[in-house]
Amino acid sequence: MISKLIPRLYVNTIYDIDLEQLKKSGIRGIVTDLDNTLVGAKSPAATPELQAWLQKLRKSGFQVVVVSNNNKMRVTKFCEPLFIPFIYRAKKPTLAAFRKALSQMNLKAEQTAVIGDQMLTDVLGGNRMGLFTILVQPISLADEGFFTRMVNRRLEKAARLFMKRQDEI
Repeated sequence: MISKLIPRLYVNTIYDIDLEQLKKSGIRGIVTDLDNTLVGAKSPAATPELQAWLQKLRKSGFQVVVVSNNNKMRVTKFCEPLFIPFIYRAKKPTLAAFRKALSQMNLKAEQTAVIGDQMLTDVLGGNRMGLFTILVQPISLADEGFFTRMVNRRLEKAARLFMKRQDEI
């Protein structure tokens, strides 16, 4: 179970992802979380830097779907101006939203990467589906909801400590 929490790639931000390397490895689609992955959880819109990155993704031939556990209003207001398909109330780490995103892109799991800031939702769900998982540092921990801050982040910390101890053995 713990192994399903380990991402294939760990970077500080989405901007640190080597898109050319992803493409060379056969990745054609990106499933990305929204809050604290693309922008802070309370940021209503994309920054100019994010808009440029999304444009770069498209020009490189990647398809993109935002998969978020957040509500319809939040995800719609963010994604529609950017013309990005999305799935809200995804219930990650369950697999239904990941399957739907793959279907929307008409891609297989091995052709798709998932980017997110949480091990217990994005990485766990992506690994269970066989996606290439990329974990980023959360953009703004202060903006996170109570459950994420008090439960998910604490469980992630415990999992990281366990994995670190395993590496030392």
